[in-house]
Amino acid sequence: MSQTIPAPRWAKPVAVLALAFGLVTLKSGGGVLFFVGPRIIAGDYVPFVVWFNFLAGFAYIAAAIGLWRWQHWAARLAAAIAILTLLVFAAFGLHVLAGGAFETRTVGAMTLRLVFWTAIAVASCRALACFGKRSTAA
Repeated sequence: MSQTIPAPRWAKPVAVLALAFGLVTLKSGGGVLFFVGPRIIAGDYVPFVVWFNFLAGFAYIAAAIGLWRWQHWAARLAAAIAILTLLVFAAFGLHVLAGGAFETRTVGAMTLRLVFWTAIAVASCRALACFGKRSTAA
């Protein structure tokens, strides 16, 4: 079904930011996962967090494309990204509380991801009424 709700002015700039975020996430996460140099620099990284972030990078790119095209599914994908990020962040918190090794910068990076995708999810879901009855009025 084609989207009939016009895109707000912020949609394209946010889509570009989301795309950049996705590309940077793939590069940094992939570097840690697949190459020794970045892995050494990463220090006490938490593997499940890095794997989640790396895989989420693909979802970031998909959401960016959907936001650029102002597709209804992109708002739901942004919401799913935000919820899954929150769950992984909570699991990371449990890992830390259990005495697991970690890098302090992971807290900042996960906070940034959570705030970024929550903001996109809230704004795009409000604009597209993604969890309620869709409006076809402009």
